[in-house]
Amino acid sequence: MATLKDVARLANVDVSTVSRALNHTSYVHPETKKKIFAAVEQLSYKPNLLAKGLRQGKRHTIGVVIPEINFSIFGEMVQGIEIQARKMGYSIIICNTKDKQDAEEECLNRLRNGLVDGILIAATGQNGRLLRDIKSSGISVMQIVRNQDSILSSVVADYYACGYQAVKYLYGKGCRHIGFINGSMEIIPYKERYKGYRKAIRELSSTEHVAGSAFPQRDYFKDGYNAVLELMEKDTALDGLMVAVDMQGLGAIRGLKELGIKVPEAVKVISLTGHSIGGMLETAMTSMEVPAKEMGEEVTRMIISDIEAGADKKNSPFHKVFEASLVERETT
Repeated sequence: MATLKDVARLANVDVSTVSRALNHTSYVHPETKKKIFAAVEQLSYKPNLLAKGLRQGKRHTIGVVIPEINFSIFGEMVQGIEIQARKMGYSIIICNTKDKQDAEEECLNRLRNGLVDGILIAATGQNGRLLRDIKSSGISVMQIVRNQDSILSSVVADYYACGYQAVKYLYGKGCRHIGFINGSMEIIPYKERYKGYRKAIRELSSTEHVAGSAFPQRDYFKDGYNAVLELMEKDTALDGLMVAVDMQGLGAIRGLKELGIKVPEAVKVISLTGHSIGGMLETAMTSMEVPAKEMGEEVTRMIISDIEAGADKKNSPFHKVFEASLVERETT
């Protein structure tokens, strides 16, 4: 493997000149730079970023702590984070917690003692003190998807608006008995979606029909399937259905099919956190599309800016809210 000395020898310059040229730390004559980069290419030289990071006090690595990555907003968001991080010279480490407090705590402690400059987290809300401690130690910490702590910067979607607008949309489609399959009210997005749903239902002088897990979902498909059976048992006149996430919608549609209830003729279905899979189904799902990839890109720019600002130039907590957009498909 080629070294910095090999590049210097081939370009016939000092090692310090090679270092200055590659790091753009001070002026190097254009012709000299040209020779150095030609030598780098010829030797396929790869800088030791780990050693460089340790010397500079930077690892150029971001930890991403999320509940899961499959078929969810987090999968698309991580794509945005990774693409933007790579553009800016950073890499990422992904930790899946399954929304378990102990798993989240373990991940955070590993990351803080490892090689990361910053942490992006969709938190359970149960390790707030640890997160604040990590931030106070000099590691940048920002929240994604969930704003559980106002002290920490965040990038989220307007979940309240998603719940509110979805009710009004279904009502406009003729639905008068609108059910909602939600998740744990301990987690901000579920809580905010319910608030939006409740506000719209009350404005329409309608009745709430809510089902969902009291705990973070372990199996979204099964939760959607079981919840729609529960809702239909309570109100056989149900003609509109909102689900918190697409995978719940898949389970709900399966349950309705087994009950002999057609979508969208008898029951119209809308997801409040649209995922790309929703448009690929045999019956494509209407959804409030959350711009997860763009959210990932934005929060990555934010945290790298914070990392590189220096201790004396840290910004106050900043909270950015992205709007979802309605994408009408076959389930309504």
